[in-house]
Amino acid sequence: MVSRSNKSTGERRVTTTPPDAPVQSSEHHLESEVRPGDHRGSPIPTYAMIATRFMELRKRRGLMIALIFVFIGVPTIFLTIRLLAHAFDPHSYGPAGGYSIFGTLVVAILFGFGFIVAATLGCTAGAVDLTEGVFRHLVVTGRSRVALYLARIPAGLAIIVPLVAVGFTIVCSVCVFAAPAKLNYDGVSMPAGLSRSAFVSFAESHPDQVYCDFSYRGPLSFGVPCGPNGHITKIKTPPGVPAPTPPSKAQFQTTVVKIADQNYTDYSKTFLTPPLSLMVEAGMWVELEAILGFVVGLGLASLMGQRTVPVVLMILLEVILTPLLTRVQIPHLINGQRGLLGLAMNRIEPSALPAFSGAHGNGNGIALLSESTTVAVCVIVGWLVVWTALGAWRMATRDA
Repeated sequence: MVSRSNKSTGERRVTTTPPDAPVQSSEHHLESEVRPGDHRGSPIPTYAMIATRFMELRKRRGLMIALIFVFIGVPTIFLTIRLLAHAFDPHSYGPAGGYSIFGTLVVAILFGFGFIVAATLGCTAGAVDLTEGVFRHLVVTGRSRVALYLARIPAGLAIIVPLVAVGFTIVCSVCVFAAPAKLNYDGVSMPAGLSRSAFVSFAESHPDQVYCDFSYRGPLSFGVPCGPNGHITKIKTPPGVPAPTPPSKAQFQTTVVKIADQNYTDYSKTFLTPPLSLMVEAGMWVELEAILGFVVGLGLASLMGQRTVPVVLMILLEVILTPLLTRVQIPHLINGQRGLLGLAMNRIEPSALPAFSGAHGNGNGIALLSESTTVAVCVIVGWLVVWTALGAWRMATRDA
């Protein structure tokens, strides 16, 4: 009840406030009030919001050191050691660059570990406001919660994308300028870029090395022992046992040609230096993997409201669950397995990478689950959209 008086007339007026009338808190008032020309309620983040998120992430020195070490430090240290070793003892240590070194660094370091550290950055960005107790202060400014969440995506990508680009550029530069002068295929030193007929001709002129070192699928009509240096040795038999009849030269040449014909497809994908098209495709593939790791980690941390558990879950997903579920077919769960992000990324891997090819297996004879490229692209887009939507929804509905 409020009593007011009019000084000119002496009249008193009494205004009664109903006891059940809701009282708006200042926090709710500031968050929901939208004035004409005030764009604080817009879900589109402003440049200032993105810049603030970027500065908050960049000032976390331990996390930045980990990112720089994985994306730039590890490839640089590895290549520097190989350069020095080859310079001091070129006979014992091969060149630092080349196609095989490129594939190893791209797949094992930039792709595999890059996903984990990018997800760690995403988990940090998704939970930093809650862990530091500043989420309520952001809400009472009246800014859209969706805009507060979406501002973290370009801020985090502004850190991840350049780091991946710098590390990948270092790998490409060394692998091109420090490449070997001659191709080594299955332990055999030979020219690069041969046609199929030239490859068969090389095999016919080096039958011992091709027979002993090249891989062959299928039974051979005869067995010929090979020595330690890729040369055929004499068949040793126990005393009193007649030696088997060695194959004729024509039979041996026919077998060598079959072996060369089987190996040509794999040989044609092996280069002295990585081609420009492969470097472009591999760079985009690695960047996409890092972006996915950040976005999924961001959404998961926002959904759970903390950082530690999401980081552990992302590591388990990348290191244990993905390798297991993409290579073992589980009855009645095959469609669910095809929804794994790791399987989709392996499926769109550039086929010329020498490590494991998403289209054929992983180089160790372990084939991936069958999945078309269209399905793989849909899975990748789905992970981006779903985790972004879940993170933004949880941000919008969380109590301040």
